[in-house]
Amino acid sequence: MRPVTTETAQTPHDLIGGAPVFEAIANRFYDLMEQDAAYAELRAMHAEDLGPMRKSLPRFLAGWAGGPRDWFEANPGKCMMSLHKDFAIDRQTAAQWADAMTRAIADVAPEPAHIAQAMTEVLSRMARGMTRP
Repeated sequence: MRPVTTETAQTPHDLIGGAPVFEAIANRFYDLMEQDAAYAELRAMHAEDLGPMRKSLPRFLAGWAGGPRDWFEANPGKCMMSLHKDFAIDRQTAAQWADAMTRAIADVAPEPAHIAQAMTEVLSRMARGMTRP
């Protein structure tokens, strides 16, 4: 059996398809948020122009999944929790975020499915972890 080395190890980012997949997920997520009334409260928390977020979220997700770390290098010491600390995120908006992200990932349907499912679960927990009492 060959040992896993940096040259042979693949990250979730690589396995799931890299930057194009994360861009598709982020675009679908923001499309849902803009087009589906089920996400009205979530949409209201965001700036009118979602363009910057459509560029930022896939870069965050890519780095988070083991890909290029440019988002983290551009935002030293930042994480999703710290960036959202000033928002009044309640259970309803956290659930809307988690649901929209779950739908976006399902609609893009990246493979392998077990990595997509794990990503869905972790991101949903992260969203729900941002709620304020």
